[in-house]
Amino acid sequence: MSDPIIIERSADHPAVQLIRFNRPEKKNAFTRAMYRTMTDALNTANADTDIRVTVFLGTEGCFSAGNDISDFLAVAMGGSMGQELIDFLYALVNAEKPLVSGVDGLAIGIGTTLNLHCDLTVASDRSHFRTPFVDLALVPEAGSSLIVPRIMGHQRAFAMLVAGEALMAEDAKEAGLIWKVTTPEEVEGQTIAAAAKLAAKPPEALKIARDLVGGPREEIIARIDEEARHFAARMRSDEARAAFEAFMRR
Repeated sequence: MSDPIIIERSADHPAVQLIRFNRPEKKNAFTRAMYRTMTDALNTANADTDIRVTVFLGTEGCFSAGNDISDFLAVAMGGSMGQELIDFLYALVNAEKPLVSGVDGLAIGIGTTLNLHCDLTVASDRSHFRTPFVDLALVPEAGSSLIVPRIMGHQRAFAMLVAGEALMAEDAKEAGLIWKVTTPEEVEGQTIAAAAKLAAKPPEALKIARDLVGGPREEIIARIDEEARHFAARMRSDEARAAFEAFMRR
């Protein structure tokens, strides 16, 4: 079987680390093991001076459908988001090098909120972003309840995070969720090209500028922790149990 996460260097730009989701038969849904692999890759990038930028990529027509529900349910029975997911979110926030993502098609749940921590996101014109947390009797995660209203304003943030309304690529660009829209055929090439341009910049100046633009990380970490406490409580609720059972019966 193929590895569900492929970690490699760009053939043409070795300073660019690629984290490629490679589980198309499950719409690139993330398992606990996949989170561990991605966390290790982000931590490696922090420590390796040869890595200047990390890129997230999915497969054709699918970035990620979010958490693997069956894997997630095993964790949920204990009333938790799962430490692997929390560790991954911390690693995103604490990434010392730029993060770039290339989205083609489906981006659901963490498949959407992951991009909030990326510095540049290129998406295909067939991409759509959706966070159905409340539909599953859960709450937003990944610091999205703090970041999304700042980006989009209250009403669009409410529509996305609470009402669960989808954003198509052009709407996501207009709302500030992503940087650029292109064709499905051009997503990967344009994403890696953008990462390569960043990798060629003076690294110390790039880090300082990125930190200034991104602002304090402590506030985002605190919101991730607050969301996780609510998430864990919701996991133990009758509402969530019923929502997950209904999802699994589909």
